[in-house]
Amino acid sequence: MTSQPFPKGWDEAQVRSVIEAYESQTEDQALAEDEAALEDPAQAFIAVPVELVPAVRNLIAKHKN
Repeated sequence: MTSQPFPKGWDEAQVRSVIEAYESQTEDQALAEDEAALEDPAQAFIAVPVELVPAVRNLIAKHKN
């Protein structure tokens, strides 16, 4: 089995912490988080054909670097 590299600056403890936070969320908390994201003027949500998702992810990754 090969190990998956973590995002830059992250380690296993941080990843496990994020997983735990999301797994312990109630449905109401998750809904509130989603609604808050929709109201954030710095974010945009766009429907993209599934076959374009990998290209969009690559563009976002390049933009963040």
